[in-house]
Amino acid sequence: MNFPTNVKYTSEHEWIRLEGDIAYVGITDYAQDQLGDIVFVDIPTEGETLEKGETFGTIEVVKTVSDLFLPIGGKVLEINPALEENPELVNQDPYGEGWLIKIQPTDLSEMEDLLDAEAYKQTINE
Repeated sequence: MNFPTNVKYTSEHEWIRLEGDIAYVGITDYAQDQLGDIVFVDIPTEGETLEKGETFGTIEVVKTVSDLFLPIGGKVLEINPALEENPELVNQDPYGEGWLIKIQPTDLSEMEDLLDAEAYKQTINE
């Protein structure tokens, strides 16, 4: 199980990585492992500004569909174009090529409420 320290985590198993004034968002290695083989990613919110905790899309696996929640508020700038043809990238490289969206954060102080790698590890080991 991979827990990079350069990202922040939510208890709903999303991660966020800030690069300048843009943030990348995806699901954690633990989440993709629990879900199984991802067959479709549906993110209809491109161009929208959403609040922290709002649903920005869904991930579909063979047996279920799971909601995706925004770790902090922001405008959805881009959906990872590679996922349309290759949703399995989320399984193969959840913190790299399998990122889901890029956002323009509206309030960076919301990052302070998120979990670091150690705190996130504790939530999944309870």
